[in-house]
This record gives sequence, structure tokens and C-alpha cells, in this order.
Amino acid sequence: MISSIVVGFDGSDAAERALQMGCELASKFGAHIEVSHTPLDETVTFAAEAISGFYVGTSVAQDELLRDAAEKVGARAKAIASEAGIKDIEVHIGHGDPVDCVLARATVANADLIVTGRRGLGSVTGLFLGSTSQSISKNASCAVMTVA
Repeated sequence: MISSIVVGFDGSDAAERALQMGCELASKFGAHIEVSHTPLDETVTFAAEAISGFYVGTSVAQDELLRDAAEKVGARAKAIASEAGIKDIEVHIGHGDPVDCVLARATVANADLIVTGRRGLGSVTGLFLGSTSQSISKNASCAVMTVA
């Protein structure tokens, strides 16, 4: 019934819960699981400013900083999956719009299910349901599970 799962992952608490749920379902159904992570300039900039304590500005959050942050988020996703007993997980780093990247990964993976967190680190345009998870749910060609 479920043989391929794609999880949208931005490193937020909600995304971690979504990945844990995706791993649980993958274990139960023997499904392959893939993670889609698309770092955003503003998210990386916010994190860099929080760590450094001074204004960084978006011009600093260039390719190298984004790549380093994406690798750390990918490593965290692999650690969560490993803790859940999933050893063979693929992490795909996207560029651009996270919605487009998750939907494209789901198409390539022939996913039966996309799992996302309700609210992540993206923009604050979604009031009750995050704008990313809302757009994925609205545009996906497979089942979508949104985890609170």
C-alpha cells in the first residue's frame, strides 16, 4: 500500500516529528523513505544572526553558508531516521521553493505519501497550517500527511 514516502524537512521541531512519523510508517509498511530539504536564505540568515548576536543580512547567506547549513540539517535527518531504525535514507537538498522541491522529489520517487510538519521555519503566511505544508497538500498528486 505505501512503498515510497517523501518527508519535507527543514530542521524544525514539527519537521522532526514529521520525519519520526514517516520513519514509523516506513517501518510498518517496508517503505523506502526520502527526505527533501530546501534551505532558504532568510532561515539561514536568521540562524546566523541568532548565533553571532549581530545583524548579518541576506548578502552573507550565500551558497557556501547555505550548503553547510543544508548538510547539517541533512545529517540531523539521518540521525533521526537512524534512531527510528531506518538506516537507508536518502536526503535530497533542493534549491528554490521548498514546495516545488518536495513535489518534484515525490514525483521522481513515485511517492505514495508525503509527510510534512504543520509549521516549520518558512514564512509566516500560513496562520493555522503552514504555507508550505498547505501548498504541498493542495498540489500533491499523492496522499499527504501533515503532522502537528
